[in-house]
Amino acid sequence: MLLQDKQAIIYGGAGSIGGAVARAFAAEGATVHLTGRTRATLDTVAEEIRAAGGRAETAVVDARDAASVDAHADAVAERFGRIDISMCVIHHGDVHGTPLHEMAQEDFERPVFSSVRSTFLTARAAARHMVKQRSGVILNFGGSGDPMRDYYIGGTQIGFEAIEALRKQLATELGRYGIRVVSMRTGGVVESLPEGTAGGDAIAEGITSSTLTGRPATLQDVGDVAVFIASDKARTMTAATVNISAGALLD
Repeated sequence: MLLQDKQAIIYGGAGSIGGAVARAFAAEGATVHLTGRTRATLDTVAEEIRAAGGRAETAVVDARDAASVDAHADAVAERFGRIDISMCVIHHGDVHGTPLHEMAQEDFERPVFSSVRSTFLTARAAARHMVKQRSGVILNFGGSGDPMRDYYIGGTQIGFEAIEALRKQLATELGRYGIRVVSMRTGGVVESLPEGTAGGDAIAEGITSSTLTGRPATLQDVGDVAVFIASDKARTMTAATVNISAGALLD
């Protein structure tokens, strides 16, 4: 198994992306530590993982609160001996569909502040333990990309761009300790669209039609690629982005 006995913390572990990654990690032998703000949804994912023979722990953690993040990371490291993988995929309260010139300041700022703060806090908490063990992988999700014409994404892409700058800086500072920092870029995952999303069919069609293959990344694809990146098979990959957009995003 590619992640045998690894300890992986996933912030936002009950969400579609977080859940997909958690299931894939557990299937490859990792113990997944699912965190979020709602115990019931975390427990649902954990129970599915355990039923499939995997190992999962849950904890209520606010990824935007330093004390909450630090206390949980310290507890995981103390109980399980290490932290090997950290990934933050919490929801940031993005507002889509409103042009910037019509958007309220707080709606624009929310995803920017939330994404940068949670990425920094969770990476910092994990890195403090990874530095001591001189190994570890920090995964980001989203990545840079150009805004889509006639689709208004508020502060979402601006937050992603800031996370990419943070990725480069973290990778540069932490590489000497054997810690890798990598971002995943998908161009959109149709299955992750919340049920009842306004204009959901049009968004899904836009995601699909923008690919070069006519098939966008699935949640299974996200999990499979995340496993590879987090494994020793990808030990030379850091300060990098992994593009699984099927050509929707051209490097």
